[in-house]
Amino acid sequence: MQQIRKTVFSLTVIVGALGFFVDIFDLLLFNIIRKPSLASLGLSDSQVLSQGELILSLQMIGQLIGGIVWGIMGDKRGRLSVLFGSIVLYSLASIANGFVTDPLQYTILRFIAGFGLAGELGASITLTSEMLSKEKRGIASTVIATTGVFGAIAAYFVFKLSGENWRFCYFIGGGMGIALLFLRMSVAESGMFASLKQTHIVRGNFFMFFNNKDRFFRYLRGVLIGVPVWYVIGVLITFSDKFGQEMGMENIEPAKAVLYQYAALVFGDVSAGLLGNYLKSRKKALYVFYAILCFFILLFFLQKGGSAIQMYLICAGLGLGSGISVLYITMSAEQFGTNLRASAAISIPNMVRGFLPLVLLLFKSIRSFPGISYITGGWITGVIVIGFALVSTWYTKESYGNDLDFIEE
Repeated sequence: MQQIRKTVFSLTVIVGALGFFVDIFDLLLFNIIRKPSLASLGLSDSQVLSQGELILSLQMIGQLIGGIVWGIMGDKRGRLSVLFGSIVLYSLASIANGFVTDPLQYTILRFIAGFGLAGELGASITLTSEMLSKEKRGIASTVIATTGVFGAIAAYFVFKLSGENWRFCYFIGGGMGIALLFLRMSVAESGMFASLKQTHIVRGNFFMFFNNKDRFFRYLRGVLIGVPVWYVIGVLITFSDKFGQEMGMENIEPAKAVLYQYAALVFGDVSAGLLGNYLKSRKKALYVFYAILCFFILLFFLQKGGSAIQMYLICAGLGLGSGISVLYITMSAEQFGTNLRASAAISIPNMVRGFLPLVLLLFKSIRSFPGISYITGGWITGVIVIGFALVSTWYTKESYGNDLDFIEE
């Protein structure tokens, strides 16, 4: 099976980057418009908080389930089938989101949109990893991840420039998905997958992740390595207004916290991707960025009083440390053979996102103990999540420069 050689800025990479842009636009849009959109549906302040947590959790569960389904399809029917199917489902759900009239409709459509978007990133990373040389695939992943980050920034400005019309934002997201669908018609399938398809080798059997001890732990470690990113996004950033109140700060806007975090994440993803290539080690780069992330998490919880801009700058630091995302996403494709690569690369990032409801549940459970405050519950949750991530990184094999032309038996 021969690997097709392409440049980092080939159409495949560009289309993958734009797909991740749409993915992040939608994924972070709810974080940005959570409060005004739910309030406009008649919910009280307390209901906005509880319903927001529920919708966010179900959106992530949709991505978790979608990651498994699209991953299997990517290995059985091809990487391109995922890129077409996922964007169609997402676009329709996003446009429908602009017409909701009650919280139940909103919740169901966010679940469907999450399911649809689940195939975007992993399918693109799988496709580019199989079509580029081992020296270039890390850079291509960096281009895709960095472009995607701008989706969150775009979501913020679309919301603000539209006069905070949250329905219009969903129409824009769905419209971009439809436009991307037509652009994808020019993208070619992976030659490595096409060759494998001519054999009788089993492809896309998701249960193979569980019938072999080594493969199972490779998969589990891949998920745990990435969970700190969504602890930061789903807990610290999304509920930065609540943390701010507990710390004696007023007028913290979660939308601005998202903006600052993702603006800095551009530099985080670029730096992490380039550092991994420079060191010729994904693992060493991971340790560097975990250290950066831990430093800013510590600063986050040491706040007492202070200004809103202080909170936003610390959120930017959290974004810089979240550059680990480009590394764990690339590693998820490099750790597995061609017959399971799409299943791994698509489902692992979505398993990471799908872990957010568990992280939120852990956060709620910890702060329910007598004497445990909202802030204390937050940092204890972080210690647990990052502890698992560091142990998982330690036991994960280095994947930089791996030949991807192999199969899982």
